[in-house]
Amino acid sequence: MTLEALKPRVSHILNRTDHTTDQRLQSVCELLQTEIPYYDWVGFYFANHDSRTLHLGPYAGAPTDHTVIPFGKGICGQVAESNSNFVVPDVQAQDNYIACSINVKSEIVVPLFKNGKNIGQIDIDSNFPDPFGKQDETFLEWINENVAKLL
Repeated sequence: MTLEALKPRVSHILNRTDHTTDQRLQSVCELLQTEIPYYDWVGFYFANHDSRTLHLGPYAGAPTDHTVIPFGKGICGQVAESNSNFVVPDVQAQDNYIACSINVKSEIVVPLFKNGKNIGQIDIDSNFPDPFGKQDETFLEWINENVAKLL
């Protein structure tokens, strides 16, 4: 299924007022992880600006020990400070990478903005080298724009 073809399904999930926000985000994570072959782990992290930490929210994939990440640490922590997308074609080439699994080969992190403030991010790990393209960035930006409307 193409990323574009998933948009109506994501919209349907996000518009389900009979579910909590966390349930909707969980369903989005599960949809992406199931339908996109190279999305092996999909999760949302949310920022606590007072403590300068990211906190794991809903996710789909293998359990992770990285439930709290300091700003600046790892790919997610760098995005919390840079406010920019970060595509990592080869995680082993990154000095400041936090390994979640020996199977992870690449990662993409896209910040989530609400009223112009970076309040979190969507994080995707892939067990394939260099699978992410501009279409992934655009798709994940679209998801975050729609998630921001719930928050």
